[in-house]
Amino acid sequence: MLFFEHKVDPLRQAALFVGGSAVFMLLAALLRWMGVSAIDRIFPWSVATAFLLLYAVFISVMSLNASSALKYWSRSIYGFAVVALGNGVAARLISGLALGEAQSYRWTYVVIAICFLVFLSIINLMRKIVAFAEREEWNAPRRRQR
Repeated sequence: MLFFEHKVDPLRQAALFVGGSAVFMLLAALLRWMGVSAIDRIFPWSVATAFLLLYAVFISVMSLNASSALKYWSRSIYGFAVVALGNGVAARLISGLALGEAQSYRWTYVVIAICFLVFLSIINLMRKIVAFAEREEWNAPRRRQR
């Protein structure tokens, strides 16, 4: 079975993405605290936005084989909110910086949210076009007499 044929709940995937980003943020904070690496204080916000974008792309691609597009779409949006909020809280706690203080990451969050909705809409439109094409009967073009 191919990887993209698995059906995993978007909320479960959201929990995995929040957990993964928290692990990265904690490792970076630990390395910074130990003095092993000169990681910038704003780095947790970079991790938060990176995992948010990964979730958006991953969920959009995985929605291609969802059995119920509407249910998957709504759960994906709830999952996106969970990832955005969870990553934001973790980045705030670890970095000590609020989203507004984290340079341009507030706008990055907004852009990723808009891109996520666009990704889902494009995938949903692709599904409808493919379904229409599968239902349509295709005939060979008629030859014209000269």
